[in-house]
Amino acid sequence: MDIYTTVEEKYLQAVEELDLGELPKALQYFNAIIAFDAEYARAYFQVGKIYHYHLKDYRAAGYYYKRSIELDAAFPDAYEPYLELIVTLRMNNLVKPLSEKALQVPGVNCALIYKQLGLYAEQQQQFADAYNYFRQAELFNSIQEEQTMLQEHLKRIKTKINSQKTMVYDLQG
Repeated sequence: MDIYTTVEEKYLQAVEELDLGELPKALQYFNAIIAFDAEYARAYFQVGKIYHYHLKDYRAAGYYYKRSIELDAAFPDAYEPYLELIVTLRMNNLVKPLSEKALQVPGVNCALIYKQLGLYAEQQQQFADAYNYFRQAELFNSIQEEQTMLQEHLKRIKTKINSQKTMVYDLQG
């Protein structure tokens, strides 16, 4: 990194490259930031997103998300994609501690955290818990498209709950 640009300027440059679809260039910038300042949490977060969503290297993504949170536990952006990743990968022992920590951080989108908890509970076949988490997500949500999706989740969970009910037959004769 040259002496004429600060870490923040380089970070903004990298984010701009990422927004323009210049993935290799953005990754190069983020890695240069990490090499220059190994404690710059936002760069780790962005590299995690690149590995998670673009390169599909989930192990690397998990490392970078985790490192971002370790460096700056108050950085809210890293929690939701990291929770999404560990729910997808069924890393059951990490879900509860991470979600509890995330819900304590100012600026975290609680609706997205509760949605991920609902998806996790659904994976675990805990449909009553899933329903409650999706209801919580609905209460925290303020985006119409998300509201529609949450209502679809709730409808699906209700169907699963109803399908688990036992049938009682009354023979009359």
